[in-house]
Amino acid sequence: MNRRTLLIGASALGVAAFAGGTFYVNRQRDAEAEAAAAEASAAPAIDQALLIRPHSPVLGPADAKVTLVEFFDPSCEACRAFHPVLKQIRETFPNDVRIVMRYTVFHEGSDEAVRILEAARRQDLFEPVLDALLEEQPGWAVHGAPAMDVAWEIAESAGMDIERGQQDRLFPGTTGVLNQDAADVAALQIQQTPTFFLDGRRLDNLSLESLMTDVRVAVTGAP
Repeated sequence: MNRRTLLIGASALGVAAFAGGTFYVNRQRDAEAEAAAAEASAAPAIDQALLIRPHSPVLGPADAKVTLVEFFDPSCEACRAFHPVLKQIRETFPNDVRIVMRYTVFHEGSDEAVRILEAARRQDLFEPVLDALLEEQPGWAVHGAPAMDVAWEIAESAGMDIERGQQDRLFPGTTGVLNQDAADVAALQIQQTPTFFLDGRRLDNLSLESLMTDVRVAVTGAP
C-alpha cells in the first residue's frame, strides 16, 4: 500500500466519522425537539375562566385586540416596579390592549388594600387610587407591620370619599372577589407576583423590557 492509498483511506474514514457524528447530532436535536413538543402538548390547557372573571377590574377597551392579565399584590415591590410599564403599554396601544387585574393577596395587609381598591371602584376611582397606593407603597406596605391607616389616607388624597369608602369596606361582594381570586390563584399555581398572561399564555423569564416587547409583538406581529 503506497502513501497515496493511505491518504485516501484516512480521508474516507474521516468523512465517514464526520457524517456519522453529524447524523448523531441531528438525531439528538430531533429527539430533543420531539420531547419538548410532547411536553408542551401534554401540559394541561389553561381554563380561560380562571384568568378573567366578570368582577375583574379592566383597564382599557373591553373589545381590545390583545388581553394582558396581571395577577398582582398591592403590597408587592415588583408589582410597583412593573406598574409604569403597564401605563406605558396603555399609552402606546390605547385601543389595542386591555389589562385585566387579578388580586393576589400574598402579603400581610394586602387584603385590606384590596378592600380599599374595591371601595374606590364603587366610586369610579379604581385607577387613580391604584396609582396612588402603588406610588406611595413604601409608606404603608411595611412587611410585618403594614400601616393601613396610611393607605386609607392615600386613597382619600386620590379623591376617595373616605367615609363612604369605610362603609363599603366590608361589602359582601368584595369578600366574594377576594375568595374567588384566591381560588383562581391556587388553581393556576401562581406563586409569585406579578404573574402575567398574554392572550392566555403565561409569560416566563419576565423583565420590564420583555413585557413591552411581548405586548408589541402580540399587537403588531413584529418586535
